[in-house]
Amino acid sequence: MKIRDMVFTALFAAIICVMAPFVIPMGPIPLSLATFAIYIAASVMNWKYGTLAVIIYIALGVVGLPVFSGFTGGLPKLVGPTGGFILGYILLALAEGFFIDKLESKKWAYSLGMVIGSVLLYTCGTIWFMIIMNVTLAKALALCVIPFLLGDIVKIILASFIAPRLRKMLKKQEILRK
Repeated sequence: MKIRDMVFTALFAAIICVMAPFVIPMGPIPLSLATFAIYIAASVMNWKYGTLAVIIYIALGVVGLPVFSGFTGGLPKLVGPTGGFILGYILLALAEGFFIDKLESKKWAYSLGMVIGSVLLYTCGTIWFMIIMNVTLAKALALCVIPFLLGDIVKIILASFIAPRLRKMLKKQEILRK
């Protein structure tokens, strides 16, 4: 891992840490800016470093830094009702970044990669929520997915506009690997 890769991985982990705590309360699962930050990180860097940035973010939260939604942190947050979503961020970054890396020249790849990653995130988080809260799939979808679809669509549209331009600019400046 080169120094620039370490710096950008740390930078994107920090961006996720700064954005993720800000939420709009919506029941047991708040609307967070974490997914927007992860959409950008996983799109701009390659899949390995984007995923590593998310893992660093989660590790910082697990050790107690207040980087999770609502400025919380600690292991209890990870094993609580939102823990599946927090762990699902890894799947989101991995799938999105891998998809975009393979089809980088296609503008639609960014949006589709984000949607694929989001489906994995929702799946992981919803299953976890069902187990922890002992609720049905219908109840979990009503609480954990449906209220967030519009917000995630907006975040995907914005990130799909920003990320390809930022990735191209950083590659042109040879800040990121080509």
